[in-house]
Amino acid sequence: MYSFASHKKIISKFHKKKILVIGDVILDQYIRGSVSRISPEAPVPIVLEKERFFTPGGAANVAQNLKALGAKVVLVSRMGDDLEGRVLKNELINKKVDTDGIFIDKKFPTITKVRVLAQHQQIVRIDREKTEESIDKSILDKIFQFIKENMKKVDGVIISDYGKGLITPQLVHFVCGLALQNKKIITVDPKVEHFNYYRKVTSITPNLKEAENAIHNIKITDPKAYVLGVHTEKLKTDADIDLAGKELLKYLDLESLLITLGERGMRLFERGEKPVSISTKAKEVFDVTGAGDAVISTFTLSLTAGANKRQAAEISNFAAGVVVGKLGAVAVTKEELLIAIKGYSVCVS
Repeated sequence: MYSFASHKKIISKFHKKKILVIGDVILDQYIRGSVSRISPEAPVPIVLEKERFFTPGGAANVAQNLKALGAKVVLVSRMGDDLEGRVLKNELINKKVDTDGIFIDKKFPTITKVRVLAQHQQIVRIDREKTEESIDKSILDKIFQFIKENMKKVDGVIISDYGKGLITPQLVHFVCGLALQNKKIITVDPKVEHFNYYRKVTSITPNLKEAENAIHNIKITDPKAYVLGVHTEKLKTDADIDLAGKELLKYLDLESLLITLGERGMRLFERGEKPVSISTKAKEVFDVTGAGDAVISTFTLSLTAGANKRQAAEISNFAAGVVVGKLGAVAVTKEELLIAIKGYSVCVS
């Protein structure tokens, strides 16, 4: 049952927690301007630039969310030896995120996403990445060693999988083995193609589209899979979502599964429990970029602070509601989270 007092107590413990974040880091660049005419050279709008700025994206955004919520963070990843990497590292240092676990890969350009916006609408996105390049073994060895040295020092682990080459079956197996051995909470923000990697973790947090695609992929790659009981790959009704959630929970042998449903809120699945529906708390949806990062950050941090799965899901739902009201992959602060929960508490009382 919803309780502001219990949520506040959980959030008050955030500053005592330390989270290890492993995943693909991205530099997000935003160019904002206005459009008043179409180019005479081609049928495209001319954007008159007014400002540009950078924010940490991918796993780096997960890290900055945790930091904004008061937690200590150790970020593990790779980036290129380039200007974009230096900009990203400076952004993280400015936000007081520990970057000792980010290793330079000279064969790998720092992943960059440039978004051009006008009148609050995204006009185009330009991506720079080279994900087919395998990680140098010497760098991978350093990553494994760093994770091993830090596992006992943290309260929980987040794998932020953006499918950019860092997260492999070998790495996930290593991390999960260490986490289970040290009795650490481990959660995953999943990539569709990698669902089979994440067996026996504490929780995964796919959105609805990712859950649908995961069922499709599992049916193809594993014909004997439990999810064959799901006869539709488009999860349109609550009954469809419930069946898919239960089957994915069983197939991956998870403690819990949290499916985010956009304006429909969230659906939480736990072993031996009935599915729980959590309605959205967003007052205004301005930009959904970074909502998934906010969810897994707050959900994981809440679990390490003693929340049960439902309480953690409720708190993360409030965090997502704050983030979608902002532009870009912007972190939610502890103060903003408390204000959102208190405001809702007043409304329902």
